[in-house]
Amino acid sequence: MADAHFFNDEPFLDHEEGPDLLGHGQYAQHVISLLDRVRAQTETGVLALIGPWGSGKSSVLGKVTRRLRETANDDGWLVAELNPWLYSDLESLTLALFSEIREALPNDGRWSEAREKIGGFGKAISPLGKVTALFGLDSEGLIQEVSNRISGDTSASAAKHKAEDALRKAGHPVLVVMDDLDRLTPEELLVVFKLVRLVGHLPGVYYLISFDERTLLDVLQRSELVGNSEPRARDFMEKIIQVRMDLPAFRERDADTLVNRSLSAVLASHSLTLTPNDQERLSEAYYRYLQARLRTPRAIKRFFGQVDATLGQLTGNVDIVDFLLVTFLRTSEPRAYQLLWQHRAELTGTSMDLPSHRDERPEQGIDRWRIRLQSAGVAEQHLDGVIGLMGMLFAPVRQALGHGINLQAIALRRGIGSIDYFDRYMVFGVPDDDLPEHTLDTALQQLADNTPGTEADELLLRLRDDTQRITRRIGYKRAAGTPLPAAALLKAAAPQYGHLTAAPQGALGLFTADRAMDFLAKDLLTDLAEPDRPAILKIMAETPDGAVLAARTLQRVTARNDSDSPDHTQAAATLDWIDEARSLISHEIARHLAPSASRSVDELTEREITLIWAWRHTKPEAARTWINQRLDQAWTTLDLVAVLLPPDRALFPVINHDTLQSLDALIGLEALHNHLGPLLDAPATNPDNSQDEHRTRILQALREHRGNAPSNG
Repeated sequence: MADAHFFNDEPFLDHEEGPDLLGHGQYAQHVISLLDRVRAQTETGVLALIGPWGSGKSSVLGKVTRRLRETANDDGWLVAELNPWLYSDLESLTLALFSEIREALPNDGRWSEAREKIGGFGKAISPLGKVTALFGLDSEGLIQEVSNRISGDTSASAAKHKAEDALRKAGHPVLVVMDDLDRLTPEELLVVFKLVRLVGHLPGVYYLISFDERTLLDVLQRSELVGNSEPRARDFMEKIIQVRMDLPAFRERDADTLVNRSLSAVLASHSLTLTPNDQERLSEAYYRYLQARLRTPRAIKRFFGQVDATLGQLTGNVDIVDFLLVTFLRTSEPRAYQLLWQHRAELTGTSMDLPSHRDERPEQGIDRWRIRLQSAGVAEQHLDGVIGLMGMLFAPVRQALGHGINLQAIALRRGIGSIDYFDRYMVFGVPDDDLPEHTLDTALQQLADNTPGTEADELLLRLRDDTQRITRRIGYKRAAGTPLPAAALLKAAAPQYGHLTAAPQGALGLFTADRAMDFLAKDLLTDLAEPDRPAILKIMAETPDGAVLAARTLQRVTARNDSDSPDHTQAAATLDWIDEARSLISHEIARHLAPSASRSVDELTEREITLIWAWRHTKPEAARTWINQRLDQAWTTLDLVAVLLPPDRALFPVINHDTLQSLDALIGLEALHNHLGPLLDAPATNPDNSQDEHRTRILQALREHRGNAPSNG
């Protein structure tokens, strides 16, 4: 929509050539007709356009002055506009009034006398210094002006009579328009009223003033003339004003119409559309929480102006409904908006230092937010609305309000309630450490097309350094049904697996980068057709890090597929691809471990140890054979077990049921006991150092498990 002008103080979405959305054009014509009637009955008068702040008074005045100027004829209205804000005393304002009236008169011979006499009246009643300032006299002109005043007839009454005669002779009415009188100080307001009622009381000169009545009465009551008395303030105002015109009420229907057109203008400006779900959510928010506070054209313009000003690069990177609601909070309750950042972790459900909140009753959580919002200056009548609005944005607040929550739905729409998107709403853009949606989409397409590009490079870099967030965002797209290049992603992620630098996240830092990659890889492999999986897993396993990821991914997928199936044909097909994949990965792991065969156990790298552990998920019998060959030749069994079970497990049992199963898969419990038999049979000794202590703990744990093992006999 081309007629949306959000960034000025002019009438909004309401132009002469456009539709008369608020009825201002019709009312402006009523004002003009009333002016003609007043002119027919009196030589001068004061009319007042009265309405609340932001209700459209300036729009009506603009239409009145525009139409009067466009239809001016031989006896039509001349218009002078005066801004009282610019003048602080009666003399300056008086000079300005007569200067504006003088400038409103046509600059031709017919009006020369009137222009001269109006200027003379202004000079006669004004101090000499202000005259020189107004009319720009130099030093020579100043001397002449002093001489004229001394020698001529310069009395104010004489000058006024001459001005009145000239105005009557001209026969044209002059309308002086003054807007927003309610914004003046008490002293300034009294100056204006004195001017229009006394000094400016001239034939053919009429005044059209506008103000918010409640505010103007409050201002008058702060003046010494009126005092703290509303009846006296009202009486004073009524003495000044002859004709009162109340702006028609801004109806609920008017507000809805203006909101709809404003929303359409913003959406069109940013090439956005609302889905049916967006429309449903926005409609609920509007009629429950926004409508009651968007009750004037100014409030609506201010709100959508802020939306238009800050949407910018966020287009396509945030949920538009969430952005509208957050912007409403920012414009209507700025201090409440600041609370969002202060309580970011709590609102996104990522807080680790508020365990007591998990056990609290829902009303306790709401009471806590009521206290916070009251401290932030939210009025009592708005508290429930602000909390309800927050409930539409943040799952914890919604849950405290007694409603169900869907955290995935918030993330899928890129809502502020997701930790992955929260910052975008607060910085009005995509932070440098974040990946814009367009970049992510382009990168995925480049991977799918096997066409290198900077976006794909950026994605892989972020996958390494910001693993949890990037894997979640890829997962969101998958959950939304977006086709993903699963094979390309798996092949690209595999070499990165051992180089992930993202810090652990979640409670106690348990959600590590490799676990995030594990979960994504499992989902991506599941998306592939079964016959295609072995070949992709083999490509993944061509690097040592990729082999670990391939083995772990296969293990996670087969943990589901190994279950008994009544469909024996399907079960056989499933086993075929699994066996093929296990063999291929096992072959690659053996290739990666081959160089370690000639080294001692103590020289095994961390990557090689990880490969040994991963081998048990593919072909444990092949791993067992290879390891026992090393044990028969050069490796020491206890040293190998000590390397496989590092000392950092000191806070946990050195060997539990799962560990025992893993050792059985890699070495075989019988072989393990045979290799360690003499050490297990010998009595425990006191270790001399931490290394010996670790081995002693391992031997003791194996003794205990050997004692609990069932007899073969």
